[in-house]
Formats: sequence, C-alpha cells, structure tokens
Amino acid sequence: MLYTRKGDGGKTGLFGIKERMPKDHPVFDALGTVDELNSFVGLCRAHAREHGHDENSFIVSELYRVQEALFIVQAELAGAEKHINQAHVDSLEATIGKIELTIEKPTSFIVPGATVLSALFDCARTISRRTERAVVKALEDEESAKELRAYLNRLSSFFYALARHAAHIENMGERAPTYKPNN
Repeated sequence: MLYTRKGDGGKTGLFGIKERMPKDHPVFDALGTVDELNSFVGLCRAHAREHGHDENSFIVSELYRVQEALFIVQAELAGAEKHINQAHVDSLEATIGKIELTIEKPTSFIVPGATVLSALFDCARTISRRTERAVVKALEDEESAKELRAYLNRLSSFFYALARHAAHIENMGERAPTYKPNN
C-alpha cells in the first residue's frame, strides 16, 4: 500500500525516534522543502534532456549529483546516519568554478527568463534559498551540520551559475532590470 494511515492524526516520526511529532514541526517543513527542491531539480534535468543535453552531458550529470546529495540532506535531517560532508561542498564549489569559466561575470541583477532552461534554474535557485532557510530553522543549534549548511548555501550559487550558463550556450543575451517606472 502507498499509505499507512499513521499520519492521519497530524503526527509523524523520524528515524530512531519513537515519539511521534506534529507534522508542523520545523524539521518536517525542512524535509518537505528539500523534497520540493529535489523534484524541481528533476524537472530541470528532464527539460535539459529534452532539449539536447544527453544523460552524460555536464548539466544533466551535475543535476543528478545534486539530486543524490539532496537525498542525503533529507536523510541527515531525518536522523539517519547519512551526512553531507566537506567533499560534497568542495565538489559543488569546483562545479560552480567550471561553470564560471564559461560565462561573463554578471555586473548587476539579471531579469530571469532568457531561455526556458535558464528560467527553470532561476526558480531552482529561489527554491534552494527557501530550502536553506527552512533547514537553518529546523537545526537545533548553529554548530550542528556545518557541511550541510555550507552545501545548501552553495546550492543557490550553483543554480545561478547554471541559469547564466544555459542562456549563454543558447546565445541568448540576458538583461539587467532597468528600474524604470511603467510609464
């Protein structure tokens, strides 16, 4: 069965904790937001594949790696013996560095939407920022899960870089906001 009925009363559990907790506890908000981000990254990956990037392409393979890491993030939040470590952070930073070599460094904010794929990556960027906020709220203290925090902090930069890269490889110029009134 795809359901258990155990959560019908508004409580659920985590790994290794017998006591059931209310579903509105911050850890469940964080878990749900990570799940939402992972699903959206899957949409980005599927769209990239449908638009000429095969399964082994740089973009598709890096998105898959992020999805795998997001499962580790969820497991860590849920209390499993899985953890984001410094190697995850270092790998993400190296990937961002590779992408930065392919794009011009933006000198201002960018209006999202130069291409569909770049717009999807900008959406992933905003979801990753919300995810980071939810996880920070759910963690008990500032000293816990340093690598997890660092990884989530880098993730929005990864998606920002991918958005710029996606527009660049399709030769679509991106525009800065004009800040002009709508007259």
